[in-house]
Amino acid sequence: MTTTWELDLLATSEAVPEVRRLLHRYDHDVRLCVTELLTNVIDHVGEGTPTTVRVVELPTGRTRVEVTDPDPRVLPLLTGPVPVTDESGRGLALLDALALRWGVEQCGDHKTVWCELAGEPPLGDVREPAAPAVRSGR
Repeated sequence: MTTTWELDLLATSEAVPEVRRLLHRYDHDVRLCVTELLTNVIDHVGEGTPTTVRVVELPTGRTRVEVTDPDPRVLPLLTGPVPVTDESGRGLALLDALALRWGVEQCGDHKTVWCELAGEPPLGDVREPAAPAVRSGR
């Protein structure tokens, strides 16, 4: 059985801290990945873009984070090292370091950028912890 948390919203800079607050029961890595993916929508698709944020607890013990927006053409790109003086550009590198794997699912009228984290069960969850995950190739 999987558990899903889902929210439809307009991607705005004001919405980011509110979404983090709503995700208080999830661990820091989940909240950080949601923040980075939502910020990418704002920065690269546009402020006010209709967006869906989804957090899915998979039967494998992993947590999948998904952010869907209506522009299938604007794809995330992991670039090389960012100069220390740059104020942005580290989001995907951070996501890449935290996630076991990540990618993009493109459809005709939207895309979903997703990542999977080893993750801990949400606070208050009484299930047994998942076995340690081994980082696999992308």
